[in-house]
Amino acid sequence: MPALGKPLGHTPRVIVTRHLMPEVELRMAELFHAELNTFDEPFSRETLIDAISRCDVLVPTVTDRIDADLLDRAGPDLKLIANFGAGTDHIDLAAAAARKIIVTNTPGVFTDDTADIAMQMIIGIPRRVREGVALVRRGEWGGWAPSELLGRKLSGKILGIVGMGRIGQAVAYRARAFGLRIAYHNRKPLPEALENMLDARYVPSLDELLGQADILSLHCPASPQTRHMIDARRIELMREGACLINTARGDLVDQDAMIAALEAGRLAGAGLDVYPDEPNVDPRLLAIPNVMTLPHIGSATREGREESGMKVIANIRIWADGHRPPDQVLTGLS
Repeated sequence: MPALGKPLGHTPRVIVTRHLMPEVELRMAELFHAELNTFDEPFSRETLIDAISRCDVLVPTVTDRIDADLLDRAGPDLKLIANFGAGTDHIDLAAAAARKIIVTNTPGVFTDDTADIAMQMIIGIPRRVREGVALVRRGEWGGWAPSELLGRKLSGKILGIVGMGRIGQAVAYRARAFGLRIAYHNRKPLPEALENMLDARYVPSLDELLGQADILSLHCPASPQTRHMIDARRIELMREGACLINTARGDLVDQDAMIAALEAGRLAGAGLDVYPDEPNVDPRLLAIPNVMTLPHIGSATREGREESGMKVIANIRIWADGHRPPDQVLTGLS
């Protein structure tokens, strides 16, 4: 049974659940006995069960649900789940640790890419860009007018950031250039030097932050504790005409409560790159003029996806050599 400190002893059998960048797949084929998903069809539950029954390493993505029941079906050789991407809320980490299966991820790769998409919506929603694009595409624009499509200027407004990890900090760094004032809520404050660098003000209560922010941007992981953290009660605490931006996880927001607030005009708009039931997007969202609906493209750059794949390869190689992978996700049971 492979363990840290002891090389695997054979070329790892690796199964990859989605089509990755060509450079990554080529390198995997050179280094491992790799089964690649060149057709990019998401694995069904049955396909996942078959895969984990006969591989040393599974390389899943956010579209794969790796829960305790699935891990119960794993073969004796599965000892590493090398996740493609930073988020691991789709993997039951406790169940993996109990079965002595190491889980790795690819942190830090998509920080700037995701922050760029968040910033695009932080700018676009107050300025009603989505509505303007739709107007032109419908052929209904009648020309410039002093009172047409009036939005809100960014300078001087308060950007509330929930979750001040790598991506939250990258968003704050970008937002300063647009004259936004940064307030944030986190489990604990940032070091004072970092707060000063970002000109960011810590708000210890999420409810308090909601009452201050003109634009609220979510950058925290999904967990049982954060599910529906933005619910009907908290939306009522938000400023009238505030905007909500979510590039993190769809489950952070009670979608029905958000839609009700948008339809009532309490929220001025929303920018969404994630949804609770992907790839399904609630048709009510599509009918609201100032909701920008993106297809989960926060990490969708060639450079980021290639770097993430190379991190996966590095984690597998170092593990197969008998060493602790650099990006091992630690739990209390690890």
